[in-house]
Amino acid sequence: MISMEHLKDTFKHKGKRRQLIEELAEMGIQDTKILDAFNAVPRHFFLDLAFDEQAYTNMAFQIGSGQTISHPFTVAFQTQLLELEKGMKVLEIGTGSGFQTCILCQLGARVYSIERHQPLHRSARRILDFFKFNASLFFGDGYKGNKVYAPYDRILVTCGAPDIPQELLQQLKVGGLMIIPVGEGAEQKMLKIQKTSEEAIQITEFGTFKFVPMLERTVK
Repeated sequence: MISMEHLKDTFKHKGKRRQLIEELAEMGIQDTKILDAFNAVPRHFFLDLAFDEQAYTNMAFQIGSGQTISHPFTVAFQTQLLELEKGMKVLEIGTGSGFQTCILCQLGARVYSIERHQPLHRSARRILDFFKFNASLFFGDGYKGNKVYAPYDRILVTCGAPDIPQELLQQLKVGGLMIIPVGEGAEQKMLKIQKTSEEAIQITEFGTFKFVPMLERTVK
């Protein structure tokens, strides 16, 4: 993890960020609040200095513990599917680098985020503190969610799940949305799940994506 005091956002970074935002808009991200959030949260802060030149390309990068920071388009696309409104309570499964968490915070969500890798959990805490975002971060099993703060208006899963975790559905408000990539192979289908009643859901599919797998239902 980069030392926080050494982070700088130069004119060069800002210029590359604007180019990325234009690219995201051309790819179909039309919510200006999301594009503004991408401008406000410098992606290069979440990457090793070795990736500084590529930070604003539409690429995924390794962040340690076998995990990645997702493509900017994937982050923006999932965020757009959430249909967020300011003040909504969001459960994020897979804090990772903390970039998606910061985007949600910048959009005004009340974020509760779970990470099962202790080193990533700790480094995300540092960068959230750096930005002065007040997200609640937890080390734990994403399949179990976090019942203490349920129900949630939105649930965002940032790793590929083999199925739809029932415990997460139980923690979603009626009328709420869950965005989750589902599939057991190298690719997953992006699903938007609306909970229409305590017993019923409506599923809409939004194309194929590649995520690191959601890990076993245990925390080591």
